[in-house]
Amino acid sequence: MKSIIIIGLALLSLVVNSVNGAIIGTNVPARPLTRERIASLPPEQQPAWLEYLSRSEAQKQADQASLLAELKQLGHQNPTVPPAGHSAADLKLDLPAAWYGSAEARQIADNVVTYQTPGGGWSKNLNMSKRPRALGEAYGTDDNNRYPAPGDFDQARDLKWHYIATFDNDATITQLEFLAKVIAATGAGSNAWTASFLHGLDYVFHSQYPNGGWPQVWPLEGGYHDTITINDDAFLHVLTLLQQIGLGDEEFAWVPAAVRAEAARRYQHGMDCLLAAQIRDRSGRLTVWCQQHDELDLTPASARNYEMPAATTAESANITLFLMLLPQPDARQQAAIRAAVAWFAATKIMDKAYKSTGAEGRQLIDAPGNGPIWARYYDLTTNQPIFGDRDKTIHDHVNELSKERRNGYGWYRDTPKRVLEHFKRWNEAHPA
Repeated sequence: MKSIIIIGLALLSLVVNSVNGAIIGTNVPARPLTRERIASLPPEQQPAWLEYLSRSEAQKQADQASLLAELKQLGHQNPTVPPAGHSAADLKLDLPAAWYGSAEARQIADNVVTYQTPGGGWSKNLNMSKRPRALGEAYGTDDNNRYPAPGDFDQARDLKWHYIATFDNDATITQLEFLAKVIAATGAGSNAWTASFLHGLDYVFHSQYPNGGWPQVWPLEGGYHDTITINDDAFLHVLTLLQQIGLGDEEFAWVPAAVRAEAARRYQHGMDCLLAAQIRDRSGRLTVWCQQHDELDLTPASARNYEMPAATTAESANITLFLMLLPQPDARQQAAIRAAVAWFAATKIMDKAYKSTGAEGRQLIDAPGNGPIWARYYDLTTNQPIFGDRDKTIHDHVNELSKERRNGYGWYRDTPKRVLEHFKRWNEAHPA
């Protein structure tokens, strides 16, 4: 299905106050996947979604029961806290291939296996390089909102069960890539690493929505975590992994042929979803992507209080670069690339810079000769930059935001510049 967008800021409770520096709307929460929402689908689509939701609920119960069993064995009431870190930084994926056969790498791989949830995924913000997970230890760290407020979009339903397991912050995909490198370097056959990898790949398969997308967290957690998550390249990381496994690239050559074939099928299903989610403007022209798309109808969705439905530049640029790397892009993929490039060219900002200005912190200032840069978010109707604050207000100028949000978020990026630089060469190889 197509994500034809004619919503603009009307969906965001539009309240226009003035032309410059205005509060132009209020963000609204994303809709979680529920049986009530599934009931609104065409009858032939409902069984697959109901099965998915039931399977998610059953897996969450199994994951929680496993931890409770460990606590009962120890005679404890509450789990202990695992070491905090970051998957992408602690599990290095850019070292020489020979290192992954070292004793250090093998020990880290052993550790990684112990942090895997019963469902097959991993939580985020863990340091798995230090030691294995201890019995009765939580599957994840405290990832709760540091700025809680009533009605906050980022408030967990269960403060003790949050982001377990997830694709956020490079989680799960990083662990799978690390294990694959160690298995390939050691020539290991059927052992704990391969079992963990294949179980983790099943997690990727099982968490894929019937329409081909992936939530941020699975088993489902509710809120914006149920949306198809492009933010921080989560969708792209999953898609790239499945592409490489399907092709049997390098460290994935050992993966059984039947599993590679399933990965290839899942990759294509995900690609179809990604192309279907590309936003269309009011005239029906393709543009770019939002950082979250509704899991059922693919429309742009909100995330945290200050992250509203909008065209998003950084993630859209990385998607476009990914599509440009395809050796034989089909007609839909080529159309997606050209549309995104045209949109980036039309929305670039020149002679401005977003930088620290002293006591007031970062602001958008005049900077003759600087650019191009792009705002992180653009309104879906006007293609003008928009900005969100923690109180859910939406602004048309970044300098109107609270100081905390101006300094604590990347409101301007130059990632699309790489797209425009690469497009000329790509277009010569793939003439319209």
